[in-house]
Amino acid sequence: MKDDIRKIIERAILVAQKSGIFLSFDLIKDGKPIVEIDRPLEKIHGDYSSNIALRLSKILNQDACEIATKIGDLILEEREKTGIINGVEIVHPGFLNIFLFDKYIQNKILEILKQKDGYGNIQGSRVRGRMSKVLLEFLSANPTGQLHLGHGRNAFWGDVLAKVLTKAGYIVKKEYYINNAKASTQIKTLGQTSVGEGEAYLNDYLEEKLKVKSSKLKVLIKNTKDKEKLYCEAGFLMAGELLRDLKKFIEKDLKIKFDIWFSEEDELYKKKLVEKMHKWLKDNNFVYKKEGAEWLKIGGYGDSKDRVLVRSDEVHTPTYLLPDIAYHANKIKRGFGRLINIWGADHQGHVKSMKASLKMLKFNGVLDILITQMVSLKEGDKKIKLSKRKGKVVTMKSLIDEVGLDSVRFFYLLKSLDTHMELDLELMKEQSSKNPVFYVQYAHARIQSILKKARIKNQESRIRNPHLEMLSTESELELIKELLRFPELIEEISRDYQVHRLTHYTIGLADKFHHFYHECRVIGDDELLTGARLALIEATKITLKNTLNILGVSAPEKM
Repeated sequence: MKDDIRKIIERAILVAQKSGIFLSFDLIKDGKPIVEIDRPLEKIHGDYSSNIALRLSKILNQDACEIATKIGDLILEEREKTGIINGVEIVHPGFLNIFLFDKYIQNKILEILKQKDGYGNIQGSRVRGRMSKVLLEFLSANPTGQLHLGHGRNAFWGDVLAKVLTKAGYIVKKEYYINNAKASTQIKTLGQTSVGEGEAYLNDYLEEKLKVKSSKLKVLIKNTKDKEKLYCEAGFLMAGELLRDLKKFIEKDLKIKFDIWFSEEDELYKKKLVEKMHKWLKDNNFVYKKEGAEWLKIGGYGDSKDRVLVRSDEVHTPTYLLPDIAYHANKIKRGFGRLINIWGADHQGHVKSMKASLKMLKFNGVLDILITQMVSLKEGDKKIKLSKRKGKVVTMKSLIDEVGLDSVRFFYLLKSLDTHMELDLELMKEQSSKNPVFYVQYAHARIQSILKKARIKNQESRIRNPHLEMLSTESELELIKELLRFPELIEEISRDYQVHRLTHYTIGLADKFHHFYHECRVIGDDELLTGARLALIEATKITLKNTLNILGVSAPEKM
């Protein structure tokens, strides 16, 4: 709908230019339309609004309210012809508040009924070429144990963002980066524990896994005299075993399907990509030596200072930066124009370095890095204290077993990534409208119940040719308008990545439906009105189900 409204405003501006009311200027700037359409916070200010007059005030050197009035008058001259904009209100300092024809809004229900699962897909996507190819790398937990509470935020956000971008017309690949390089600190540390010479990562789960691999570990211990090599090989062996469990849990329990599992050891080290990148950086004079270490001249590319690339220890161990640069160079080589990484809070300091590195590589695409904040847990008023150091870690498996995947996914997606999140176990288990996921799912189940009743009474056929003009009450029109927000939300989230807006949208949609349900009797004596209302709730069901599908939450037909 925003595109329809934008085109009408643009036509009015072109008419004003041709008739000499406005000077000539381009309606496209930096590849984007200068006419922006927004939704007002309060419905008294219209269905949509635009600040175009304020923007044109500087170009035309005219009062914004006068410009808005001229545009508004030209729009209203064509309102009967377009059948879209019914009224325009000019508000100081120059906003155009736009009111739509009820008929235009009502007829949108037919589009939803026709599109069904495809409702929300961005029609005629503007995404083209290399920039349409997105590599979304997320979760990527070290293969040293089970996923814990903190991993959930990264996992679900990435999964939902991938679905949103796909619906917006992008070609998206989801990638899990396996941190299993034998030379890495975490693999060596895991190996040390695995051969009985350390306690890091040790818990009941790892002890069980060590029993599974005990015979192979004994052979390694017997045949490998060099301690460093023993730790590397033992750690790599155990990481492979733990990774099998991780893959199974992620796909079966979290319901997340990765397209690519990228092994650091196999793809970067065995294929010598890290070594080649190191040589390329040195050959291009990006590296210098200081205090026995190798430093990357990254300060001049947007980072706050130069960074250590290779440490000054005896074996000249690379820092995380070198394999990360090699990894991102590989992403670029694979033809992706948009790279999205979702990292934990402990990687915040690495963001500038990574972006600066890609400037060095002359990457002309987009790199977006999202940082997740901490997650805590409470039950009612009681906070549950967690500590990795003391082994008090809540695993994702135990959380899902206790409250169910639907509740876990929904609650994890309620807040923006950049804010601290506190999960309430008591609320997550609540089977009432206090629990937002229960409240939303109940709306879907209630709609299904009404539609089932209509089928029994042979009234479902009325949906095929509904008299939508009969949907004229405030609660009916407000519900329709809420349905029409969905495609707009998909497009907006594809730009700002704020997927938590989807959970809040489902709550708002459920609110509008429940209000409509209490205000309007769906199946009544008036057959034409019944048909129109059945069409409306069918459209609501489609929209609610499509949104829940993106969130990875089930849409039950009865509760």
